[in-house]
Amino acid sequence: MFRLVKLGLVIVTVVAVAAVSLMSGNAATNQSRLGVGELAGLEEISRWDIDIRPDGLGLPQGHGDAKLGEAIYAERCASCHGDFGEGRGNYPVLVGGNPKELKTGERPEKTVGSFWPYAPILFDYIRRAMPFGEAQSLTADKTYALTAFLLSMNDIIAEETVLNAQSLAAITMPNADGFYFDPEPDVVNTSCMNDCTAGPVKIASFARILDVTPDGLPPIEQAQADDKDN
Repeated sequence: MFRLVKLGLVIVTVVAVAAVSLMSGNAATNQSRLGVGELAGLEEISRWDIDIRPDGLGLPQGHGDAKLGEAIYAERCASCHGDFGEGRGNYPVLVGGNPKELKTGERPEKTVGSFWPYAPILFDYIRRAMPFGEAQSLTADKTYALTAFLLSMNDIIAEETVLNAQSLAAITMPNADGFYFDPEPDVVNTSCMNDCTAGPVKIASFARILDVTPDGLPPIEQAQADDKDN
């Protein structure tokens, strides 16, 4: 089973508000005392306020469907994630998997369809971090379209479904019940600095040996480099 402490959303929100307040206060102090910095206006702050809650709060205006999303995916995403979301090299698989295998499988495939618990956070991640190397370059309409394409490829919505803030928030993901509050109490471990094991310490494996880190340039940049060479 997998754990999701939903209280973290509240904590993140409180910390974000406190951070903005603190930064504004620091800016005012620095401006008056050191003559540097300036107060951030509401418009500037709004550019950073792009987070989307699991219930869809924060989703922007716009719409898109899988047909448009397929074209965008082929141009901006397939070079890393494969033509059908199967993943290339060590880049993540996006399509397939089975939520039931998350509990029983030895190496379950964690994809959009089998692992993600909420549909709106898929939009949030795409808008915030994708495409790789070109984050936040997609419009809201294109992000809705990409989200629709991936959900359609995972058989969660019909291909003709038009996604917007309301319809995306209404989707129930296959693994929505796979996360739960952690019932265990907080514990404090005592650090061990001497004689912590009975025998010698051994390094079991290295990340480079496990082959979990992509090598070389990202596919898009590699293709651009190849074009220059040709």
